[in-house]
Amino acid sequence: MRFIHPEHDESLELSLDDVFILPGFFSGRSRTAVDLTPPDFPGGSHPIVSANMNAVTGKRLAETMARYGGLGVLPQDMSPQTVERIVQHIKSAPVHFDTPLVVTPEATLRDVQGIIRKRAHGMVVVVDSDHRPLGVVTHSDLRDRDQYTTVADVMSADLLTISDSTANREAFLLMEQGRVKAAPVVNQDGRLCGILSREDAVRFELLKPSLDASGRLMVAAAVGISSKAAERAKMLIEMGVDVLVLDTAHGHQARMLEVVAEIRAITDLPIVAGNVCTAEGAHDLIKAGADVIKVNVGPGAMCTTRMQTGAGRPTFSAVRACADAAKALGKHVWADGGVRHPRDVALYLAAGASRVMIGTGLAGTWESPGDLREDAEGFLYKENYGMASARAVHDRSAEIDAFEKAMKGYFREGISTSRIYLKEGHESVGDILVDNITGVQSAFTYAGALNWAEFQERVVVGVQTQGGFREGTPHGRVRK
Repeated sequence: MRFIHPEHDESLELSLDDVFILPGFFSGRSRTAVDLTPPDFPGGSHPIVSANMNAVTGKRLAETMARYGGLGVLPQDMSPQTVERIVQHIKSAPVHFDTPLVVTPEATLRDVQGIIRKRAHGMVVVVDSDHRPLGVVTHSDLRDRDQYTTVADVMSADLLTISDSTANREAFLLMEQGRVKAAPVVNQDGRLCGILSREDAVRFELLKPSLDASGRLMVAAAVGISSKAAERAKMLIEMGVDVLVLDTAHGHQARMLEVVAEIRAITDLPIVAGNVCTAEGAHDLIKAGADVIKVNVGPGAMCTTRMQTGAGRPTFSAVRACADAAKALGKHVWADGGVRHPRDVALYLAAGASRVMIGTGLAGTWESPGDLREDAEGFLYKENYGMASARAVHDRSAEIDAFEKAMKGYFREGISTSRIYLKEGHESVGDILVDNITGVQSAFTYAGALNWAEFQERVVVGVQTQGGFREGTPHGRVRK
């Protein structure tokens, strides 16, 4: 990466809004030829990672992230039993199809209502005792029905099913012809093994799944820096976690360096450590044993660190400084926080990041862990909160006495509750990932690059005024 005016721009501390990518010559034929495979460790067809926030990454979202070529990071606050259950589920989940929601014919519509919003496909499959599909129930079947009606009375029994060996294009055309948005997928014995939607039949051509060496979906998990950090990391390794993310708000501290070294001594798994925002912080964590450094202090939507403490650094400059330091040691960085648009992902990659973490942007999806709520006007939302908020600190301090918990409650650097509304056209993880990935692929072509290495070599970045940023935002809406 280079600046248009390095003699001036190199000395500035820059946020994502302060910079832009200068278009250059592209010799390729199509943006679909762009390869976004991250260079840091095997696994993943693109650089998007879901943040290890309680209201963002749970079982469904981590599973879906991996199926779409990204990586989900389970939060450090989860109980061992919950983590084990989630990891087992993800490692046994279908690689190429969404996990089905199932009920028996005797189930009621009340049972269906409790689960149908837990997947973006909006379909519940009615199965027999051999797990063969008998019918499906969708949102339209629930309207104006008594909640204790059995599903056998309302299910659509005229089924279109798709074989698990059917190619994506053929599956799409079958659903198009059958005028259905999604269909159950069955194996050669006719047993249900997944759900495929028309959207996914197309998406899976763009997004290849993140797989471990055994061909199973990948998952990462976060570890704090308490006295039990090494013990928890060992437990996660035994459960089958693929990547360890050592996480604390201020990562450039002695205890973090100790934890990195302790865990490096017991595993060869990729270790991601942070957060830091300086070259010195990145250098020290890498020397302690980290493979990837998590960068940024304070830009997250739920974070109040900068307002509480004044500490932090503008995002673009922080990632660039840390990426340069990591590159000198043969390592990489992840950019964490502040993503609002696909351009932000592209600019983080331009600054040198190998992957980019998104938190709040994924919180308002079908797949995120929170309960779906409805406001007074009927709009759907989920609650989100920062991992350094009073709410998170209280939950994390469950094992200490009330006095110590009260003391810790004063040290908060995050929002305890916020409504994240489901945005039309972006209600699912798949919608958001495709929007980001296609935007980044296009950004690569504007820079004249076909992969991450070429992008790093060729991308040219400029600095703009607030007016320059504002004129690039959509402003052709009809004004009332």
